Amino acid sequence: MKVAVTGTPGVGKTSSSELVRSIKVVHVNDIVDECNAVVGFDERRKTKEVDVRKLGKAVSKIEGDVLLEGHFSHLLGVDVAIVLRCSPKVLNERLSAKGWPEEKVRENVEAEAVDVILIEAVETTSDVCEVDTTKKSPAEVAAAIEEIIAGETEKYPVGNVDWSREVLDWF
Repeated sequence: MKVAVTGTPGVGKTSSSELVRSIKVVHVNDIVDECNAVVGFDERRKTKEVDVRKLGKAVSKIEGDVLLEGHFSHLLGVDVAIVLRCSPKVLNERLSAKGWPEEKVRENVEAEAVDVILIEAVETTSDVCEVDTTKKSPAEVAAAIEEIIAGETEKYPVGNVDWSREVLDWF
């Protein structure tokens, strides 16, 4: 089984995945470098451009159960996508505290507010769960991931996280 832990940057993917013990954890960024899937660099965003098809082929060769951690891991032919979510307001604080440029913070906060990663996951993966990380510690998020891996998905249905009220306050 291949499980994706995905979400907008800053929602807690890396910190929580590092605490998961029931399955091998692989960071997608490591595979990107190993399989030479970088095809360019976006100067405006200061990010690598990745050949997702090439990356998907590399992931398909991984044997056994694996948790793939990364913000586009849901695009890599996984069996289950766990989309971590965070209040746009809190996400803004987290990314700003990391020293991210205002434009990049805004882009990611807006992406979270309008469910970009969730929509992609639903369009590409048959089994999708959502976990709100806003008020959870990395250990609590890891416990939720472990529950989902164990098959306890009913607590984490698609649609259980909704930022529409928070977004309406922007206007």
